[in-house]
Amino acid sequence: MASVFDKPSVWRRIAPWFHGFDGPLAFAVFLLACAGMLIMYSAGFNNGTRFEDHGRNMLLAAFIMFVVAQIPPQRLMTLAVPVYVTGVALLVAVALFGITKKGGKRWINVGIKDFQPSEILKIAMPLMLAWWFQKREGQLRPLDFGVAALLLGVPVVLIQRQPDLGTALLILIVGLSVIFFAGMSWKLVIPPVVLGVIGLVLIVSFEPSLCADGVRWPVLKEYQQQRICTLLDPTRDPLGKGFHIIQGMIAIGSGGITGMGFMKGTQTHLEFIPEHTTDFVFAAYSEEFGLLGNLFLLAAFIFLILRGLAIALEAPTLFSRLLAGSVTMIFFTYAFVNMGMVSGIVPVVGVPLPFISYGGTAMVTLGLAVGILMAISNSKRLVQS
Repeated sequence: MASVFDKPSVWRRIAPWFHGFDGPLAFAVFLLACAGMLIMYSAGFNNGTRFEDHGRNMLLAAFIMFVVAQIPPQRLMTLAVPVYVTGVALLVAVALFGITKKGGKRWINVGIKDFQPSEILKIAMPLMLAWWFQKREGQLRPLDFGVAALLLGVPVVLIQRQPDLGTALLILIVGLSVIFFAGMSWKLVIPPVVLGVIGLVLIVSFEPSLCADGVRWPVLKEYQQQRICTLLDPTRDPLGKGFHIIQGMIAIGSGGITGMGFMKGTQTHLEFIPEHTTDFVFAAYSEEFGLLGNLFLLAAFIFLILRGLAIALEAPTLFSRLLAGSVTMIFFTYAFVNMGMVSGIVPVVGVPLPFISYGGTAMVTLGLAVGILMAISNSKRLVQS
């Protein structure tokens, strides 16, 4: 009789909160988090409290992931419009009376500290577009894709004008992935891709004349033009704009097959790699862990992305499928652009390497993204049961 009144243990009370956690997804994130802490200890041990702060940011991201994982996708759907409208309104406020730092007008003071509203759109955009296509399910018309393009275009233009090309491109790619997954015809996809390839070939072919002194490109700002020209030929300004790319490639090459060893990277510890705990942390990682370490990192990212796409394929509703697919594209875009810019195959933009680079705001965004995937995976299990 006494057993009836026995209180359940603490574990029995909190265990249901973990039942919905997707094991493979959590394992992939755990591997990347371990790699991030390892390289941050090496690259950031002489940069004040970078290592401790990175660990704190990861704990904060884990807490956010845990909380968001408990929210049903139906509840997330109700947040789409308010979060999107709030994000766009803050972007307009930044354009009108934002704070300028490092040459960009990207911040706004919210009383406690300066805040970068563009970070909201990294999650708000896929939420909004997934909500829009869920509402139009079964009755999609060409006009609906036009409305989706407008919803995407407004924040992308506002962010690009700050200027913040890296964040604008990330949100553009994530938004386009939602539109594509929603059923956009290949006939509309292939022409811009072909034009883009032709444009890249022409830029590479005519690089000497296009990047000559005094030549200005339309549309792009001067610093954006210089980034592309520096990518095509970093040696044209080896001690200036090409310094980041050259030092990054030297660090990657010096790592060889097995790397120089933990805390033994010369390019990193002699401060030749700029931003070696943030945007260029991949160069520091490559120097110390070499090709084998890079293969491990690539395998972990590929596993994370494939698991995210699997969750999207198995999601019970159109909203969940589109949201999971686009959120997964956040990880792909972050990883591809960061590794590409450090390796010298894409222009240098301010995009961190997920769970590896130092940065509190980006880590919060990643925690939200993983939490959303967890919530969608959990909703699939509830439907099946």
